[in-house]
Amino acid sequence: MRLHKVFGQKSWRLASDRVEAFVTRLGGHLGPVTFSLPSGRIQPFALPPWAEERLGPEVPAILKVLRGDFFCCPFGGNVRPWRTERHPPHGETANRIWKLERERHENGLHSLHLSLRTHIRPGTVEKQILLRDGQRAVYCQHTLRGMSGPMTVGHHALLRFPGKPGSGLLSTSKFMFGKVCDHFESPERGGYSLFKPGAEFKTLDRVPTITHELVDLSRHPARRGYEELVLLVSDPTLPFAWTAVTFPERRYVWFALKDPAVLRFTLLWQSNGGRHYPPWNGRHIGVMGLEEVTSYFHYGLAESAGKNPLNQRGMTTCIRLSKTNPTTIRYIMALQPVPRGFNAVGEILLRPGRAVLRSCSGKEVIAPIDTDFLRGQS
Repeated sequence: MRLHKVFGQKSWRLASDRVEAFVTRLGGHLGPVTFSLPSGRIQPFALPPWAEERLGPEVPAILKVLRGDFFCCPFGGNVRPWRTERHPPHGETANRIWKLERERHENGLHSLHLSLRTHIRPGTVEKQILLRDGQRAVYCQHTLRGMSGPMTVGHHALLRFPGKPGSGLLSTSKFMFGKVCDHFESPERGGYSLFKPGAEFKTLDRVPTITHELVDLSRHPARRGYEELVLLVSDPTLPFAWTAVTFPERRYVWFALKDPAVLRFTLLWQSNGGRHYPPWNGRHIGVMGLEEVTSYFHYGLAESAGKNPLNQRGMTTCIRLSKTNPTTIRYIMALQPVPRGFNAVGEILLRPGRAVLRSCSGKEVIAPIDTDFLRGQS
């Protein structure tokens, strides 16, 4: 399977009749991804402004590749070692070279199978990216084999927003509560945040700030010059959880589906020019990370496996790996055109072979989806 040079990275190409996707050899990042709509072609994921710049050896591979969505194992910065393990930011899975195992095209199903042998905690991670003809969906599956002990995991989708303030409308399935990161950016380093550290909230439109105001997190881009990170505690009793962003002027909705018993939290990273250190240099704007994780914020394995404010309240911040029983994590991202008047998603229902999306304004669209995928039944 031929490698393509795409935005500075050697990448494999996978395509169906409605989706074209590239996966980087270095780090296994999924992007760019192009969805074909009746109105044209949409690339919803973000690419960094330095994608084709030559960066120094001090810059980790993850930042050189940064794009679309990538799988993190362990999730987080991992500045502190966990026992004898010292992992790179977001793990070897986001920083090392993947091996192509096979490509398949049969009966309208298109799949790419990759693998990575991990060294820091010896084992194997198997990556499968699947597309289906007639659907605007990307199916991601990662299987962890041969490892044991606590581990943080997560998907790190990066969505690009048009420049107009509030052009994207964010909504999620029911969450138990939200919490602002205790420490995210430092002015002395050149990073700036507005949200009140450690504050909790119940709805996306009332998030406390250091100025004692309540701001609306559900509309992006917003608050130019700031970087924000909040965590939403998903309801693990739900059969599935979702995150969605509607772009009313561009007439499409992006949405993601997960099993909240496996990926326990949603991290929302609003990046709008608040980092003034390399390689960001104040130019990473209009991007939101919609990260489905089991982790204590972005800190890393040591902070998540040890005592922290979330697991002290009975919330799991690590998964437990077994050498004899593989762990599989499944995740779906999809895009669907919407009619005029379709605003923020208020509800997503899964029916056999389709997802029904209902907006807060009462409009409804149906997206063909393999609804059995999250349960491993397809």
